[in-house]
Amino acid sequence: MEEGEQVFNIRRQYEAFMDTFKTITLIIPHDQAGGEREFSVVRGDTTIPLEIEEEIQLEHAMKIVTSLPGELDLEKACEVVDANGIRTDLQVGAVIRTAAFDERYYYEGEDLGVRKVEGGFRFKLWAPTSSAVKLKLISKNGEEAEHDMTREDKGVWTLEIQEDVEGSFYSYLTCINLVWKEALDPYAVAVSFNSRWGVVATELGPPCTSLPPVASPVDAIIYELHVRDFSAGSEGGMKARGRYGAFSERGTKTPGGYSSGVDYLKELGITHVELLPVNDFGGVPDDPSDEEYNWGYNPLFFNVPEGSYSSDPGEPLVRIRELKEVVNNLHDEGIRVIMDVVYNHVFIREESSFEKIVPGYFFRHGENGLPSNGTGVGNDFASERLMARKFIKDSIRFWINEYGFDGFRFDLMGILDVTTMNEVSDLVRDSGLIVIGEGWDLNTPIPQEEKANLRNARSIPDVGQFNDWFRDTVKGSTFNLHDKGFILGHSGLEKQVAQVLSGSVGIQSRDQGIFDGPIQSVNYIESHDNHTLWDKMKACMHESEEQLFKRQSLGTAMVLLSQGIPFIHAGQEFYRTKGGHENSYNAPVRINQLDWTRREEHEKAIAYVRGLIDIRKAHGAFRFPEARLIREHVSVVSAEHQSVVIRYSEVGDYGPWSEMILAFNGGTEPASFALGEGERWRCLAKGDRADADGLFTIEGDQLEVAPLTVSVAVMQSISGKLDE
Repeated sequence: MEEGEQVFNIRRQYEAFMDTFKTITLIIPHDQAGGEREFSVVRGDTTIPLEIEEEIQLEHAMKIVTSLPGELDLEKACEVVDANGIRTDLQVGAVIRTAAFDERYYYEGEDLGVRKVEGGFRFKLWAPTSSAVKLKLISKNGEEAEHDMTREDKGVWTLEIQEDVEGSFYSYLTCINLVWKEALDPYAVAVSFNSRWGVVATELGPPCTSLPPVASPVDAIIYELHVRDFSAGSEGGMKARGRYGAFSERGTKTPGGYSSGVDYLKELGITHVELLPVNDFGGVPDDPSDEEYNWGYNPLFFNVPEGSYSSDPGEPLVRIRELKEVVNNLHDEGIRVIMDVVYNHVFIREESSFEKIVPGYFFRHGENGLPSNGTGVGNDFASERLMARKFIKDSIRFWINEYGFDGFRFDLMGILDVTTMNEVSDLVRDSGLIVIGEGWDLNTPIPQEEKANLRNARSIPDVGQFNDWFRDTVKGSTFNLHDKGFILGHSGLEKQVAQVLSGSVGIQSRDQGIFDGPIQSVNYIESHDNHTLWDKMKACMHESEEQLFKRQSLGTAMVLLSQGIPFIHAGQEFYRTKGGHENSYNAPVRINQLDWTRREEHEKAIAYVRGLIDIRKAHGAFRFPEARLIREHVSVVSAEHQSVVIRYSEVGDYGPWSEMILAFNGGTEPASFALGEGERWRCLAKGDRADADGLFTIEGDQLEVAPLTVSVAVMQSISGKLDE
């Protein structure tokens, strides 16, 4: 049976929709609306009269809202008959978006999809609005067969096949409102080339395991990386260019003999790599040319690895094995892996399995009945609905258990609801995994207080959020190319700079900040989105490159020396450029790939970042997990004249230094600050150098700070106790 083929030729003289379990809405064309208004529901041998509640004139029809004396369900087909005996089938309508529907059909089982059972395989699909469901199987030798499935409780359809179908292709055929549609399994864990078919795959190889978690999210140093960008450039010296396999290579070098690839990541000292989406996505074929590229925010199948990064995308198990090798190889080097997940939307709603299998349920609709578009890509995933929320949690659980991911970054998290994000936090709490997300305030039709966004940070206390206050204060607006922040010479921002350097929690009180704790603040000045900082500066700052280098290094230093979770865009440390492209999501790979020659040219800048990372790791006071510790130990010495001086007092219990002073100079003239007479200070960072063992002992009582740099001075702790 082909997709869209109808049970029979449907010719409805009027239409009837179940909008609640006790409400039926009739749409009657004006040429049919005359005569007696009397309607009943016919279910088998039973006839139930309908009571008319409201009549509404539409342009081409009459809308009549009716009520039932009791509730109907979806288990048996019904018809509506009018006073003239004219019948029409009762279609599933807005009932699917009611709380009663969720309550009646929520399925708690953890066995949706395909499972291997004794003697064969069991298929389970949640499709409560379907009147019939078939499983289509295509064997390895190309033989196709259809099997009727059986409806069970909660709208779950099931079938056991008593034969070995491992590796077979499969899909589902669902009949809804008398129309058949074909869809792949949303719970599929493997697909064929270009996602044409689901693949029965229960033997996925050994699972990965997560590394032991960091003690607190603030102990993480996150490095955002796109799989293809990482190795596509020939100068990186990796053989598996643009593929998963590049993460298995060791000893790779640039043409000048500098480290590249995973060796470079390890040397840099970051703790976590955040991979842009690696689940199956659209926008590129599985065998892309150099002109075909995508960041990956076009999700197709959420539990399947992307095929275009695989050495053999036509063999379903290869991409599974290769993605596991990515995780395992990074784990072998002590680097944890965060997965960028895109549960806020699908690539094309009308073509998605969710919409074909339970039309209208998994996506939000506005008051006009049309799909909402807070994401800007045509659909908003309705995470507040129980089976949508369950899917997200089931998917997260799958990626942890099977692939060993150490955390998750939620794209456009502001589309999702607070309850879902808290349940995700609960899911990962015992394993200590990191959860961060984009908490932007987006126009999606759920109550404001239910949105998982920055405004509601107090409602999702365990979730880190990308801190746009930090970003825009330090560098200037992301959305105004010519807007300038502190590091680009904007004076008057010093007090805000002091706050964002201190975790955005409010140094004196919560009212001064936006977060309850520093674990909620993801501090960054650059990501895959929008212009790189280098490209922004080239457009709005008419200065020498030498001056721009200083500005960017100062910005990166502010990220690494602030309270909260530091986040670095891959290549930021060597002034990454995309040639001025503001939105390179589908630009050719040559625009997006890391330029490893810049890694050669800017080794001194990279060494500086490595030194700053070592300094951050060396002392727990840079990584306070609670706001009370910041308020107890951190104070603002000065915040004026394009400079900010922060002091850490009595912090010897957290690391090798009892006192620390950080002086940030955003101006173009040298500055100096008093350290205090008779105190012996050691300088850890000055100009373009940084070293956790110290650069020199400061003579005198002044801390000198060169233009557009940060200086760090410390006093040795009496105990010398290092925070592990």
